[in-house]
Amino acid sequence: MSSNDTTSPTLGRRTVLRLLGGAAVSATALGGAADAARAQSGTDLDSWFAQTSNYDGVVDETGRSTVTVTVGSQANGGAFGFGPAAVRVDPGTTVVWEWTGKGGSHNVAAEDGSFESDLVGDSGHTFERTFDSTGVYTYVCTPHETLGMKGAIVVGDAGGATATEAADSTDSAGEGESESTEAAGEGDADLDAWFENTSNFDGVEAQTGLQRVTVEVGSQANGGAFGFGPAAIRVSKGTTVAWTWSGEGGSHNVAAEDGSFESDLVSAGDHTFEHTFEKAGTYTYACTPHKTLGMKGAVVVTDDEGGSNAQVAEPFGDPGTERLGGIALAGTFGAMLASPALFGTFMWLKGEGGESAGETYPKEKSE
Repeated sequence: MSSNDTTSPTLGRRTVLRLLGGAAVSATALGGAADAARAQSGTDLDSWFAQTSNYDGVVDETGRSTVTVTVGSQANGGAFGFGPAAVRVDPGTTVVWEWTGKGGSHNVAAEDGSFESDLVGDSGHTFERTFDSTGVYTYVCTPHETLGMKGAIVVGDAGGATATEAADSTDSAGEGESESTEAAGEGDADLDAWFENTSNFDGVEAQTGLQRVTVEVGSQANGGAFGFGPAAIRVSKGTTVAWTWSGEGGSHNVAAEDGSFESDLVSAGDHTFEHTFEKAGTYTYACTPHKTLGMKGAVVVTDDEGGSNAQVAEPFGDPGTERLGGIALAGTFGAMLASPALFGTFMWLKGEGGESAGETYPKEKSE
């Protein structure tokens, strides 16, 4: 197992990389349009959500006049989900999408063009639409569609929709964000007892099959910015967990209860600490200064092997591009071939900054 504390390079570099990621989305628009056509014509939601990690069937929200869906819930390797991903509502129901403020700027864009929100990054922003006609309405977050940030509204009976109904529906708007969570299994440590005084623990969030998973340090919980978000995750053996500081709540650290890993005590936003979990088991950790407030976390590691999404960062030398995935990378190179300006930007990134050119990430923690 290995651990590293890193601080991100200059903001300008990360911003340009994100812009290149946006170019990848544009370059793969034709493929996304084909998926949308299949989802609308056959209403095959299982196919539509094939790459969406938090889809687990259609949540029954019928009988309500207003239903809330979270924008920027934890899914698809970060805050790149709609929660719940798919809901069934009655005709005449108003769906309210509410932004968490996490994962950057998101929007809500119907694949058939019938509705589209602004691109927003602010927490608490809302977008509403009333669905009067029976049917299946699929939608995406445009910048993060290739990551799997997709949703669906099933209105009424919607006849031929071929989708599995979720076993349990959520009872309130806020619970939508926890659709990808599960109760601690019998083989887990007693996580309910560990998280007894942790306000944002609501089960173990499934993040298996990924090479890299992000947890926020200093998320809103326990009466302030004193939480790990999500509090508990389930990952595959070999997965690297990256804790990223929000810069709120003062100085925090990440300290394993068994002493197997510990970060520096840091307050700066965008600081990152990484640890790769090579053995199955349950690893509990806390922020030492704020443990008594309930700032605790857990990583449950399964025996199955993790994915390979980390490899996408290698051509850029920046771990911030990992979550784009292979499809986005291919789209980026396609866009660069079509645009001399983008190609020039890529070449600038490869040779940027004198001594910083050719840096290897993550940097080793200094002793």
